[in-house]
Amino acid sequence: MVPFHKNTAGPALWGRPPYLMKEKIKEIVVPREDAVFWLDGNGFWHNREEKFTHRKIINYFHSSIRKDKKGYYLFQVHPGYREKVYFPYEDTALFVFEVVRDDELILVLNTGKRIKLEPSKMFIKGDSLYMEAGGERIKFTEQALVRIADLIEEKDGRCFIRVGGQEHRIKETKSPQR
Repeated sequence: MVPFHKNTAGPALWGRPPYLMKEKIKEIVVPREDAVFWLDGNGFWHNREEKFTHRKIINYFHSSIRKDKKGYYLFQVHPGYREKVYFPYEDTALFVFEVVRDDELILVLNTGKRIKLEPSKMFIKGDSLYMEAGGERIKFTEQALVRIADLIEEKDGRCFIRVGGQEHRIKETKSPQR
């Protein structure tokens, strides 16, 4: 795997895990403005030239997303150091990529995390559907919307979702939620 930043070298995750190493591991932090990639408003990674197309790299980037008080970053361990690259994103860094329909509706995020759909925390902003979870704003991708399209309906200019035999109104907002 290639490093996240242009000034680092070496394969990712090569060597022993940090918790087994005795020496203190150096941490390289790359500010957002120096990142050579970004996440667009639909959950697609881009570099300066083009949109990423290699599925394994895309999945690796998504699974490496973390957040701290400074914002979202990609985290990677290299031999002898850890790397945090804060990256720009257009709308949010979290997306619903898949919906598992079981006894409950489970949202599979771009990071791989699975969370329960909570209708009371859903909202519409512009032409997009979101859900608030743990203080984070998560955007539904087109693929995820297709999976729940049969549960959503519009009545008198308002949107509702039917979950667990109950109809829940989806709030609409015009103000930024970021």
